[in-house]
Amino acid sequence: MPDTMTNRDRFHALMEYKAVDRVPHYEVGVWPQAIERWREEGMDVDAHNWDWFTGDPAFNMDYREYINVHYDMIPPFDHEILERTDKYEVFRDHKGVVHRALLEGTVGGGRACMDTYLSWPVSDLDSFRELTKRYETGLDARYPDNWREDLLPRWKQRDHVAVLGRNCTMLGFYWRAREWMGTENLSYAFCLQPELIQAMMEFIADFTIEVSRPILEAGAAPDYIFINEDMAMKTGPLLSPELYREYILPHMTRLVEFHKSHGVKYAIVDSDGNPEPLIGLLMDAGVDAVWPLEQASESTNPYDIRKKYGKSLRLWGAVDKRELAKDRKAIDDHLMSLAPLLEDGGFIPTVDHTVPPDVSYDNLCHYMERKQQLLRGEYW
Repeated sequence: MPDTMTNRDRFHALMEYKAVDRVPHYEVGVWPQAIERWREEGMDVDAHNWDWFTGDPAFNMDYREYINVHYDMIPPFDHEILERTDKYEVFRDHKGVVHRALLEGTVGGGRACMDTYLSWPVSDLDSFRELTKRYETGLDARYPDNWREDLLPRWKQRDHVAVLGRNCTMLGFYWRAREWMGTENLSYAFCLQPELIQAMMEFIADFTIEVSRPILEAGAAPDYIFINEDMAMKTGPLLSPELYREYILPHMTRLVEFHKSHGVKYAIVDSDGNPEPLIGLLMDAGVDAVWPLEQASESTNPYDIRKKYGKSLRLWGAVDKRELAKDRKAIDDHLMSLAPLLEDGGFIPTVDHTVPPDVSYDNLCHYMERKQQLLRGEYW
């Protein structure tokens, strides 16, 4: 059945639990090692753009425009190799974090395992205040060249979905503080350095609002903001609801309120793992949807979350990447298990993170074909 709605109208109808001609086809991304495997299995990798956030036409994904606003450090730290052997390298990255990283298995800059983190740019209020000098607002470099003249008229007339900021640029409160301090140090700081935590949370909201302000006040009206948090592990959040309520909720609330009062329709939060104990607080702050509902974690079954929070919350993700590595029947059964949630509305299925290299090219193609059938309401 041909499409009868525009890209943008379809998205808004889905988010409002209204009838759609089909559910939007979005995905997240791929490990570089997976692309190499698929090349060996016969895929024409050059026929794909590999930017699954904006959409890969070769897989019929719906286009999303990510308005390229720069929310990161200006200037960044210089990338510096501190030590290198035949097995690993130690380096300082552009965020000022020192890593030890294995060289084996690296493909296209993507490593096969997590790095070991050795030091961080923030340890106390003085080092934090020094770091904020790299987060100056009002810089032309934070925005696309000639955006008012060349891009703004098109944004105002678009029929596609527009998102404010590239993926993993509008970083949330936990994510950004973790990048500055590291998970362990940040965990201690919530208990031992409350003044530092308060200063960081207030700064993150103020900075993000001021960087967004010119685009929003010009009338671009992005369809949503995507706030990256990654504040949970398999069994639950990395901070308690009580800490979130005290330190983050007030600033998250004013961040969301500012964007919505300036033309942004929805606020979406990204957190891997199991953030379920924090979902109610996110909703209190005005968040409309959560992603990716990672199925390897506890308490992220989309049906349980829908039952608990109702239709005030939209759900994205929930396709278990582990099922894609099995066989065609497992993929079919898993996708069909999501059909009632699609019929209920307010749900956009995507793989619950980037596709790993244990997924074969044949399985990938089968998944893409079956998923698009499901999005059109065609069951097998």
